[in-house]
Amino acid sequence: MDFVPGAREQLILCCECGTAIPPNPANMCVNCVRSMVDITEGIPKQATIHWCKNCERYLQPPATWMTCELESRELLALCLKKLKALSKVRLVDAGFIWTEPHSRRIKVKLTIQKEVFAATILQQAFEVEYVVASMMCPDCTRVMAQNTWKAKVQVRQKVDHQRTFFYLEQLILKHNAHQETTNIKEVKGGLDFHFAQRSHAIKMVEFLGSMVPTRSKSSEQLISSDEHLSTANFKFTYAVEIIPICKDDLVALPRKTANSLGHIAPLVLCARVGSTVHIMDFKTLQTSEISGTTYWRNEAITPVCSRRDLKKFYVVDVDLVGPRAGRHALADVTVQRLADVGKNDNVVIVRSHLGNMLNFGDIVLGYDL
Repeated sequence: MDFVPGAREQLILCCECGTAIPPNPANMCVNCVRSMVDITEGIPKQATIHWCKNCERYLQPPATWMTCELESRELLALCLKKLKALSKVRLVDAGFIWTEPHSRRIKVKLTIQKEVFAATILQQAFEVEYVVASMMCPDCTRVMAQNTWKAKVQVRQKVDHQRTFFYLEQLILKHNAHQETTNIKEVKGGLDFHFAQRSHAIKMVEFLGSMVPTRSKSSEQLISSDEHLSTANFKFTYAVEIIPICKDDLVALPRKTANSLGHIAPLVLCARVGSTVHIMDFKTLQTSEISGTTYWRNEAITPVCSRRDLKKFYVVDVDLVGPRAGRHALADVTVQRLADVGKNDNVVIVRSHLGNMLNFGDIVLGYDL
């Protein structure tokens, strides 16, 4: 049997230190290449980013302020943009090194590659430390100064319980519609939103109108003017009134309006308030909608009772009598005032849309007309 020697790797000597290495275009070992060439040269190892301690936003030059969580992708992108020399190398990896949140220091570990000599690619990892400097953003500066607002939106609802207003507050928080405000004041009957720009106030008015039926009026006040330059400085005020109908209100409709809404009964229940008011005839399950235009054109539409007028009743018997519509079903319900239970036998038979939900012995809320 013949012996076949295995192929041996050809080695050369490093031209600097004489270490045996595989052949490469530079004819140098990695340590010698790193000692002669620093691919991180020109990339600063320290930088400063500005942070507003009032609104907790970071400055993205030249004039954009953005909200970033610690160790988030947005903050990492902001940090990398501060290093202009990164465009001359290839960024392989970047990540945060944990620091104390109150230390006002952010450390980022970077791994970069760069071609050195002839077809020789060198990779190196290093750290960059960012100092978080406090700086007040222009919006917070205006809040601290006089004449902080350019436009104001006054939101009001002329009812006692303001359930629609509370629902609207949750929508504002959900959609971040209050993000451009410089101040929010609670006043009798509603809220005042202050804005640094008129366009932001108009955007808020349009948002409110898309969520619930509203009507608005605008006014302006002259602050200063320059006759030579033909310029003037105004403050704008927008008064927004929310429709005074809330969910579960008992609403009385004029006969003409009831006929125009599909010949619905003149006494209906408000089932939901959205971009329109959804009403339901609790005796027939017929539904319809009242738009803001319909209401403001005929303000004779008035809520007769609200949730504050609800009384407790004891369910004696439930007799399903009619069709179903969604989660509602018609029924003749025998009820007794909770205050009369055990004292007398006064019962009342009423037509209700909650037939599929009520059972003997339940305690329910109802309007005592």
